Amino acid sequence: MADQRQHSLSTSGESLYHVLRLDENTTSDDIKKSYQKLASKYHLDKNPDNPEATDKFKEINKAHAILMDTTKRNIYDNYGSLGLYLAEQFGEENVNTYLVLSSRWAKALFPLLCCGKCKLKVPEGQETEFYMSPKAAV
Repeated sequence: MADQRQHSLSTSGESLYHVLRLDENTTSDDIKKSYQKLASKYHLDKNPDNPEATDKFKEINKAHAILMDTTKRNIYDNYGSLGLYLAEQFGEENVNTYLVLSSRWAKALFPLLCCGKCKLKVPEGQETEFYMSPKAAV
């Protein structure tokens, strides 16, 4: 299960557009037509004893559901499967904020923009990039 989760968040997986045999500039009508064609081909009733067809059918359904939802498609186009995972965890409206705040430059700028109340201390022997003492935040 962990390997499957890692693959779904990697950048080397199969594109949702590729699953539906489309390019990224496709329209909603094209997505619908391709989905109907592929879903019919790999439907469970037509392939009752074929586990590969079952997996392909699930993959096609997932790709269709994401690409037909305007918000999810926008997240996928901008951030890939990682963006979709973050949307599930933190909400669709928070994906961009999370990615900006988790970037290295944001972590580096925080001490500079902190208005002087926050004193960053790195305890001896600790290999953390940044550590904010709970006392300094008060």
